[in-house]
This record gives sequence, C-alpha cells and structure tokens, in this order.
Amino acid sequence: KGIIANTPKRLRDLIREIRAAKTAAEERAVKRHHPPSRCRNVAKLLYIHMLGYPAHFGQMECLKLVASPKFSDKRIGYLGAMLLLDERAEVHLLVTNSVKNDMNHSTQYIASLALSTLGSICSPEMSRDLAGEVQALIKSNNAYLRKKAALCALRIIQKIPDIMEMYIPCARSLLNEKNHGVLLTAVCLISQMCQLSPETLNHFRRLVPNLVRILKNLIMSGFSQDHDVNGVSDPFLQVKILQLLRILGHQDSAASEQMNDILAQVATNTETSKNVGHSILYEIVLTIMGIESESGLRVLAVNILGRFLLNTDKNIRYVALSTLQRVVQADYNAVQRHRTTIVDCLRDTDASIKRRAMELCFSLINGQNIRGMAKEMLSFLTDCGSEFKADCCSNLAIAAERYAPNKRWHVDTLLKLLAAAGNHARDDVVVAAVQLISEQSAYQAYAVHQLFYYASQDFSQQPMVLLACWCIGEYGGGLFSDCCADGLETYSAKSPEEVLGLLEQALLSSQSRQSTKHVAVTAVMKLSTRLPHQEQQLLDSIRHLAAYHCTSSQLELQQRSVEFSAIFRHHENIRAALLEPMPVMESRAESGRNLPAGSGAAAVASGDSAEVGDEEAAAAAAAAVAATFESLINFDDSSTGGVPNATTGLPNAATNSSSMLSTNNSNSVAGPLIDVFGDLGVSEPAPVSDASALPALPPIASAGIAGLQLSLVGSRQQSNNVDLIIRAVNLGDTNMTNFLLQAAVPKSLQLSMMPASGDCLPPAGGSVTQKAVVTNPNGVSALCGLKGLVRVEGVG
Repeated sequence: KGIIANTPKRLRDLIREIRAAKTAAEERAVKRHHPPSRCRNVAKLLYIHMLGYPAHFGQMECLKLVASPKFSDKRIGYLGAMLLLDERAEVHLLVTNSVKNDMNHSTQYIASLALSTLGSICSPEMSRDLAGEVQALIKSNNAYLRKKAALCALRIIQKIPDIMEMYIPCARSLLNEKNHGVLLTAVCLISQMCQLSPETLNHFRRLVPNLVRILKNLIMSGFSQDHDVNGVSDPFLQVKILQLLRILGHQDSAASEQMNDILAQVATNTETSKNVGHSILYEIVLTIMGIESESGLRVLAVNILGRFLLNTDKNIRYVALSTLQRVVQADYNAVQRHRTTIVDCLRDTDASIKRRAMELCFSLINGQNIRGMAKEMLSFLTDCGSEFKADCCSNLAIAAERYAPNKRWHVDTLLKLLAAAGNHARDDVVVAAVQLISEQSAYQAYAVHQLFYYASQDFSQQPMVLLACWCIGEYGGGLFSDCCADGLETYSAKSPEEVLGLLEQALLSSQSRQSTKHVAVTAVMKLSTRLPHQEQQLLDSIRHLAAYHCTSSQLELQQRSVEFSAIFRHHENIRAALLEPMPVMESRAESGRNLPAGSGAAAVASGDSAEVGDEEAAAAAAAAVAATFESLINFDDSSTGGVPNATTGLPNAATNSSSMLSTNNSNSVAGPLIDVFGDLGVSEPAPVSDASALPALPPIASAGIAGLQLSLVGSRQQSNNVDLIIRAVNLGDTNMTNFLLQAAVPKSLQLSMMPASGDCLPPAGGSVTQKAVVTNPNGVSALCGLKGLVRVEGVG
C-alpha cells in the first residue's frame, strides 16, 4: 500500500483532473508535490506554466534534469529550459556547459536536443561560446544533425551578425546536399545571411545557377512518396528557393536573367487544382515582380493573379487583389486587362474582398476609362455598407477632379456622389464641389437648380443640404429664372417662397447640423439681395429668419444672427455691397503652385504701386532663400546635405507680418519692421554633392524698404554648427542709420547673433555685415525656417 500511495501521478491524469475542476479553487487544489519522480513533476510543472501559473521556481529542477544521463530526463529538462529560461535569466550561464557537452554526444537525438535549446534561448555570449561547435556539426556526416545545426546557426547570426563569415563556406556546401531537409535549412540560412549583409548577398549571387538547378530537378523529377504533397514535389523547398531567388535577383539584371527560364517553367508546370499549387504560384508572382524580369514574365505573373480572382476560395481571391494592388504600378496595362474581373469583386459578399477590390479599382482609373469606372463606383457606393461610403466617396471625388472629361460631367458626378454617400460624405467632397461650382460660371445656375432638387427630395442628407444652402446664397438668383443646361435639359424657375422654405427648413429642422445652420443663415441674408423683386413681405420673412437664432446657445450661430440683424436695422444702405457674391475661388492646385508668391519678405506688400512682375521676382528670391537656408541648417550626419526644391510651396507669412507693418510712430523716421526672410518653411530635401560647400543665396530686395538689398552666405564649420554671414547693402541715394537686424529659429535650435559691423549704411553701395551661428545641440536632423526682421532709419 505504501508503494501504491507514493506512486507519482501521470501527466495525463493531472490534465484530466485539472480539466474536470469546476472552480479555480479546485484547480489549485489539484497541484500537489510528488517527490519520487522529478521528471514527471517537471512535466506537470510545465503544463501548469502553460495554464498561466508562475513556475519560475522550477528552473533549477530543469537544469538537474539536463545534467542527467537519461534521454527521457534530458528531453523534459531541455523542454523546461526552453519554456522557463530566457537570455536574461541568472541561471542562463549554468546551462551553457551542459549544452556544449550534449552537442558532442554520440547520440544524435541528445545532440539535437542541445541544438534546439541553443537556438531557442541563445544569448550573444552563449552564441559566441558555442558558435564553433555549431560549425563543426554543420560539417557532420549525420544529415539530421546538419539540419538542426543549420537552423541553430541561423539563430546565432541573428544575434551576432559579425560572426556570419564563419558559416558562409558551410552554407555554400550544404546546397550540394541530396537530403531535402538539409537543403531547406541551408536555403533559410543563406536567405538570412543575404538580408543581413550586402557583401554576402553579392557573394551568393554567384550560386544562382545552383539554385536554378535544384528547382528544375524538383519540378522535373518524378513522383517521390517522401516529398510529394498533393501532386507537387516538396512545395516547402520550392517556396523557400523562390524567396531566396527573389532576394538575389532584386536590382540585379544579371542574376535575374539566369532565373527567367526556370520561373516560366515553374509557373506553367505547377498543378493549380490544389491549394499547395496556389502557394507556389503566389511565390512565383512575387519573385517575378521583385526581380528585373522580362516584360513577358510580368504579364504571365499578372495573368496568374487574374486566374486567382476566378477561384471560388475567398482567401485566394483576397490574396490576388492584395498582390495586384502592390504590382499595379509595375505593369499597369497588364492589370488593366483584368479590370472587369476586379469590378465583379465589388459585388462579393465578403467585406475584406470588397475593400481590396475598391482600392484596386481606384488605382486603375485613368482618363480613358473614367466614365465607365465612375459609373461602376457610383453603383457600388449606392449599395455598399456604411464602412465603405466615406472612403469611396472621397477617392472617387479625387479621381473625377483628376480625369474629368468635361466640367458638366464633373459637376454631375460630384452631385451624384453626395447623393449616394449621404451623411457619410466627408467635408473634402463638399469643398471640392464648392470649388468647382465657383470656378464654372456657365454651370452655376444649373448646379443650384440641381442642388435645390436634391435637397428638396431628401433633407436628411446634410452634406448635400449644406452645399445647396451655400450655392443658394451665392447663386440663388439663378433659381428665379428658367435654366437650360447645354441645350439638353430645361429647369423651370422657382418662386422666392419655395427657396425661402428650403432655407427655413435648414435653419429650424432638428436634423440640421450646426455647420448647415451657419451656412443657411448666411444664405438667407445673401438671398435678400438676389431676389428678383424687393417685396417688403419677402424682406420681412428674411429679416425674421436671420434674427431667429439671436438667442441661440451656439455662439457662432448667435453671432451671425445678431450681426445680420444689425445690418438690417442700422446699415440698410450698404447691405447690397456687403452681401455681394464671393469672387471666384482660387483652385486648390493653383493655390499650391502660387503659394510661394505670398510667402516671406517678398510677399509683404510694399505699397499699392508694386508691380506684379516685381512681386513674382521677389517671391522667387524668397523661395531661393528658403531653399539655400535649408541646406545650411539641415544637421544631417550623412555625407550629403539637403537643399529643397525652390519651387515648393512656402507658408504664407503675409498674415503674420501684417501687424508688424504699422510700427512707426510720429516722432520717428524709422522705416517699417520688415519680415526679411519670412517663415521659410521647407519641404522634402533633395541631395547635394557636398554638405560643407553650401551655395550662396542670391541677393533679395527687402520689400517695404526702398534700396535695401540683403544677402546670406553660410558654411558648416562643425557637424552641429552653421555660420551665417548676413550682408545688407544700401543701393539707394539716401543715408540709412540705426541698422537693426533681428532673427529667430525654432526651439529645437539655438541662435547666436554677433554685433553688426556698423549701424550706418551710406548711399550708393554702403554695406553692413553681421554674423550669426545656428547650433543644433541635440545633433538630430533639423528642417526648419529662419525669420528675420530689419529696421533702419532715414528712409524716404
């Protein structure tokens, strides 16, 4: 009986009892101590560790089992070491000697246990100590140990890439193996080496013929029971070889040329009826698109993805759509041939496939297919779920703006977009519609009639109602007369009462958003000057609607109502002038191109008599200041500095500088404070050849101070310091005194201004220089702007 009582409980019994426990207390009660068998108890401890209970106290017991001569003990001990130890554990060093001894054991299974443990828990120190033993095992005559040692070497070079060279000859020799397991691990090892070292990548590119030969033998060999998977010979090895070929052929035309034939053979000979064949074809596509392949191969790859789109398996269709999205820029015309199949995927029941198909459809839109694709996307937008509407609406608005065949089509498409998207339409679509309608005077009456119709049909669509209110306020006069759009459609005139009724609904309805009410109250006010007849009854209705929200709790709405009511009461004589239609809005694309003209010192108005050509020249000079100054203060540790494109947009400083232009007092003859450099923002830098040889700035005229010319020269003396020499020249015929220059940089930099060489600039070429030092104390790349103010006296 004593023997039976002390017999340790088996692991399967422990698992059965834990699973049968009804409560956490019963589960904890199952854990008991059974000293007679350490091996079984550690196995139970590992199971308890997998359940989430603390088991770190069993680390020493695992090391005792590792030191045991029995294989059953070592197996559990090494398993416990892999689960309970990591490279930060204090007992980590204790297991190193046991691993080293077992790696040289005569039994291959014990040596493989040591290799598996080393690969799982190796630290940099442990890897250096045992790297030689791993190299010796790679050269072993035992294929089983060579396979395990190659995987262990892969883990070691991940920890310590600098000892990679000792494994290069071993990895190269493994490619001559006949054993598929050893070949698979060798390819994995070489792939890791190539990813970690460009020099190793160039070395292994010479072995491309060997890899091609191995891959060709795989697809041309007959049936092998050991390696066949659903009619495909060792697909795992094929996939790994294809991945390695993709790494070796990337941006290398010579290596890619050697792969073209075998890639075509694999693509045409692979069985496609099984999922395992699809995995190989997928890797073939990625490899063809990842190397410098021939155009015919790229078409073949896209056609493979096109066949994937016809597969009934949703996972395969999703993979095809995702891959086509990645390769569409590589072979745009080949992907276009499958546009019909891609559009059909928009009707799939799976939401993830719908989203990928939608994104790919927008990538395929161009000037030739915009009409058909827009029709398909509008149909999709009408029927799709709410999670797709916002993205679809915004992307289609961008596509319509870019590829619209004519303005009438563009206007119709944007209105249909807003109608189909409803309240899911983002503000950018409304802004695009406002921009378009304001630019096209020929279609303003047509647009306001269409918007009045849409808003009257469905008032719940707030983006459409907001746009309708804005257009009624600006172009509402077109509603009171018949409209014929391009001689094709005729819209009858609307009465003022109908128009006011729509605006009243927008102002008073609980469905209206605050932004809609803001626009509506303004539209009501502007409509008072657009009426065909200034009837007192209509004006009274407008006055009542404008004053309706004078006591609103919303500050913006209340302010508008109060101010508009004040115009009716006290400024009736200037109401028409105040409420004139807005000028044509500047195009968003044009505003981006013209933005530099309003930036920096060159954009500061120097008087009403300034010529347009002078402003453009000053703007170009300001852009040059921004570009060159960027090269001076780009504290990049690389060998090249950065000079941005001088034509990129710069922030507009005119608004911030306007308050500085009125600084003169009546007792001083000082000129105005001028923002000489402006807020010189920068965009993405373009490389220059030498970071220390920085270009000088062209002279720039200081707007607002006649005859004053400024120039800036800089050099990088140290890695984190830039010296700037600012020179002011008086080209006028009057004396300038009390010269003062002030400058500022962002908080991340430090600026030191040295005293100027003088404070007087004599006429006809008198000059003053001043030195400044910009320091980057943190040593990080700093892209910033410099703002400067100059003040002189004696300017006429």
